[in-house]
Amino acid sequence: MAWTDAGSRPGGEVTVEGLIDDIGRGAAALTPGEPAALYAGVAELTASVDRLRRVARTARDAAADDNQGYGEPDAGPPELALPEAAFAALTETHRRAVLVHCYRMTGSYDDAEDLVRETFLRAWRARDTFRAGASVRTWLYRIATNACLDLLRRTARRPHDYEPLPGTVRGGGVPPARVTWLQPYPDDELSQAAAGDPVGPYATLELPLLVALQHLPPRQRAALILRDVLGLTLGETAETLDLTPVSVDSALQRARPALRDLLPGGRTQEPAEAGLLTRYTAAVEAPDPAALGALLADDVLLTAPPNPSWCRGRDAVLAFLRPSRDPASPAFPGHFRHLPARANGQPAAGSYLRRPGTNVHRAQALDVLRVEDGRIVEITSFEPHLFPAFGLPLRL
Repeated sequence: MAWTDAGSRPGGEVTVEGLIDDIGRGAAALTPGEPAALYAGVAELTASVDRLRRVARTARDAAADDNQGYGEPDAGPPELALPEAAFAALTETHRRAVLVHCYRMTGSYDDAEDLVRETFLRAWRARDTFRAGASVRTWLYRIATNACLDLLRRTARRPHDYEPLPGTVRGGGVPPARVTWLQPYPDDELSQAAAGDPVGPYATLELPLLVALQHLPPRQRAALILRDVLGLTLGETAETLDLTPVSVDSALQRARPALRDLLPGGRTQEPAEAGLLTRYTAAVEAPDPAALGALLADDVLLTAPPNPSWCRGRDAVLAFLRPSRDPASPAFPGHFRHLPARANGQPAAGSYLRRPGTNVHRAQALDVLRVEDGRIVEITSFEPHLFPAFGLPLRL
């Protein structure tokens, strides 16, 4: 029985031979001609090499797992026997979809990457449980969900509200939820992972939804994601969570209204106009408080997980940013530059700082902007260690 998934796009299956062929063709096509074309060719070649590296790592881990006594390469019925390299290529086909699922469950890109590796190792150990004719992706979702639940049980993370910080201007309103482990997700990977998945009411990865999901108990969260995002049946969801269909339905009846109450409402969500990000970075770099203030909503919120800093309201945000942007301020750290990006379906800017006396801009933060009714209503500033996942360099 061939390990295929009816939901995969034609030509979407990954094979080791195909990846090696792609790398060979890509290397042969490189010419030291026009610089932009050379760079594009090298970037494409690098992506193929990265995929092959992941396949090789998965195959290596599967072989090492066998050597430690967890199973034999030919365990299970003959039709399910699958060499390590072929299994690794199969899992690479579904890697991005599983990564997004683990990210929804945890809110952390780092955790999601670790959980993908754990999922594929568990899948290798349980490869003889795969039923002929079933969906590989659904089978992997089941394994990934349980890996996520195991992590959530171990860590017992719970959101809590931000607290006032002495000596800071925080503005008014209710303190927002603080999710210290929250991290952004690159749009490039999101667009490739979404193909073939149902689009439910919570299929977006916008940050307010990720924060709201973290408030739900883990099993309620899993039930909602499996049913309302991935479109699994009630029976499939119950089997995945080792619950009865009645228990899953009860969990959903609690999770859905709780999630709706946690999500922001009252304004119209709009795609950000193309020039808004450019105007934002220009105003921050200048610095031009008036231009920046014109882009901000009255009740704009600024947070910087995992740090405790936060403020709400246009005046409070401008007051918070002013010392770090004003060369006359004793707190002035240096000059900023920005590169455009996209995260969680939202515009983002990679921020780089050149400190006085140096000539290199180093990665400082990734600012993710949420835009409603033509104004920036939220700025979430993340630490820079995930820049490579967004195709951003760590220094300019």
